[in-house]
Amino acid sequence: MSALSIAPLVLFVTVATISPGGATTLATASGARFGFVRSTPLLAGIAVGLGALAAAAAAGLAGILLAAPFLQTGMKTIGSAYLLWLAIKIARSGAPVTNDGAVLPTTFIGGAGLLLLNPKAWAMALGAAASFAMLGEGPLHLAALLGGAFVLAASVSLCLWCAAGVLLARLLKTPAQWRLLNVSMAILLAVSIIPMWR
Repeated sequence: MSALSIAPLVLFVTVATISPGGATTLATASGARFGFVRSTPLLAGIAVGLGALAAAAAAGLAGILLAAPFLQTGMKTIGSAYLLWLAIKIARSGAPVTNDGAVLPTTFIGGAGLLLLNPKAWAMALGAAASFAMLGEGPLHLAALLGGAFVLAASVSLCLWCAAGVLLARLLKTPAQWRLLNVSMAILLAVSIIPMWR
């Protein structure tokens, strides 16, 4: 496989993972709130979740979801509830220095769950599997190729968004500024649910 043949896949996964959405908003909010190092389990969970999703779509598992609309509705409902819970959690938090040690960043499992329950991520993974099927020598080869490409691209993208959150946090000096950031991030995360239901 030549570099020229995978260039469209590289472009697709780069654009798909760097564009704003629920995962990137959560990465930015976590970076601002907890710093880069404490956010790495969340970032890794999102990246691995997206890679697993792309691999599953390429291997044909997503066909089950397309054949059973009630599963899609259940995923949308659970995924939306999870994102709303995260948005509320972000909105209610204050400046990092004002909270006790009981406040923890989202975990690896929480990050992976965000992607596995996100119909928008499934649509992206299905689109990639359909568009780039000719790159794989079979379903398992395509699953490995797409899974690896999405993990790598999402890792880079999420690190950039998290670093932006860390830099943003350095500009915030007052509790009111932190409140504005937290509420803004929460609103963006909640709004990212709307495309799931269209």
